Amino acid sequence: MKNNIALGDRTEETVRIYFEKAQKPAIKAVLPQKATTVEEAIADYHKSLLPTANSFGKTILVNGEYIGDIWCYCINSSETPNAMLSYCIFDENYWNKGIATGTTLLFLEEIKNKFNLESIGAFTYSNNLESIKVLEKTGFDLVESFEEDGRESKYFQKCL
Repeated sequence: MKNNIALGDRTEETVRIYFEKAQKPAIKAVLPQKATTVEEAIADYHKSLLPTANSFGKTILVNGEYIGDIWCYCINSSETPNAMLSYCIFDENYWNKGIATGTTLLFLEEIKNKFNLESIGAFTYSNNLESIKVLEKTGFDLVESFEEDGRESKYFQKCL
């Protein structure tokens, strides 16, 4: 069966679900998380709804099932890159199936038009080979490798 990939709207309920699911050790090992409590995650979500928000996110849906989130942050058209990208598929049944690649392509098209972006960046840990593959498949170029907080990381950028 072919996977039908779509982007959905985030809600307070999806933020709660995402926060809970993203606490898995396999996810925490490769994805730094700003919010340390569900209340903090919900407060961040409400800030993203304000007209002055510099972040924007969508849910990742496959065949109508909510399996993760994709978002951009630090949106600023006067800086390069104009925003930063992050994504997480919390349902391990959908890992390594091309879902993150397909979702990233859909999301980049949406935010390019919505925010008039010309460039976007992304960080990932150097050992997160799956994320590196997604970034490379979606046209990101490796800009630099560096160490931060004792972790080797990579920075990618893409012109939109």
